[in-house]
Amino acid sequence: MQREDLAALRQHWPLLLAAMAGWGLDGFDFTLLIFLIPHLGQVFNVTLPEMAFVLTATGLAKVVGTIAWGAASDKYGRKLPFIVAVIWFSCFCGLSGLAWGYVSFLIFRIFFGVGFGGEWSASAALLMETLPAPARPLASGIMMAGYEVGFLLAALVFRVVFPLVGWRWMFAIGVLPSMLAVFIASHVKESPVWLAGQHRQQVVEKLKITPAVLQGWAFMAFINFMLWSIFSLYPTFLITVRHLTPAGVFPYVATYSVASIIGKPLAGRMVQRFGERPTLLVYLLLTIPSTMLYVLDDSAIAMVVGAILMGLVANSIFGITPMYLSRRFPSARRGIGVGVGYSMTAFSVGAPYVIALVTPSWGLSGGMAAFIIGSAFVSMVIAAFNTERWIPENEVSA
Repeated sequence: MQREDLAALRQHWPLLLAAMAGWGLDGFDFTLLIFLIPHLGQVFNVTLPEMAFVLTATGLAKVVGTIAWGAASDKYGRKLPFIVAVIWFSCFCGLSGLAWGYVSFLIFRIFFGVGFGGEWSASAALLMETLPAPARPLASGIMMAGYEVGFLLAALVFRVVFPLVGWRWMFAIGVLPSMLAVFIASHVKESPVWLAGQHRQQVVEKLKITPAVLQGWAFMAFINFMLWSIFSLYPTFLITVRHLTPAGVFPYVATYSVASIIGKPLAGRMVQRFGERPTLLVYLLLTIPSTMLYVLDDSAIAMVVGAILMGLVANSIFGITPMYLSRRFPSARRGIGVGVGYSMTAFSVGAPYVIALVTPSWGLSGGMAAFIIGSAFVSMVIAAFNTERWIPENEVSA
């Protein structure tokens, strides 16, 4: 890494910290639920597909959030939507703990999903527009590593809080991320690229649908499907298939999370050295054998190694996505472009529900493995195409 890149990260540390923390706390509030699926299924007297549908509905609501918040960030700046989205998802996470039945819980999670989608769109655009281009790959990886920090914290809360005071207090803790809004308001500056556009009073053109844009959106759809297949039912898998207790679940989730925290910045570094496409293709190819150890081999060694590889390789691909997606859009339409790209989870959020449906026939292990490997292969095919010639120079340099 060049000294100039390191200096850029140091100079913009409040923004980098806010983006990482925002994504991490977003992940914390969301992943609280995935540890509670078996328990809440008993509390609400519903089946695994019905509880998996809560995840799917939350993800579909995220589609509304990513597009709406993305459009708002183009109009009002990146900073304000970032702040409001953090407050929004934190409050509805807390309200989830007050649910009196399955339907009320589902409604609260749907509203949570709207804010859940908005935080990423605004913060990713803000980060990519503020840092100089050479520092963006590593900054992208650092930001995305925040999600696993949140996942790890959720696992810790499940390990410590749930046995003592139950599931409602787990969601009550989810209100605390709203305090991040104070830090963002006081320490994070607005995007200089967005401000420059406002100063010039540029005419906002319609979003151009180029092959590069279509590739970015398609890649986001399948790579997110892979992600949801990897992590959304992983605690349920450890509890129901491997028969682990909440205390037993924590070491494996922690292993996966720590590997991801290390792996995402490392993936950004690999992009700096070897390029974006080669890094994506190698990581996706390595995901296939990693999946075998992750869910198909029940030995303790295989489970640990699988968790490490899945975090270090498969999940670390997401350390590249903010840069991969953001550079395909001009500044004036980057918020909505990134928002639509992230809303491709409308396709991917069906993963936990579909896996739950095939579980009676394939088993949870087989369902997870099939969809992880399948989506990794399709993502690899999409990433293989070179669309660089369809990205105008003035649209990627901002």
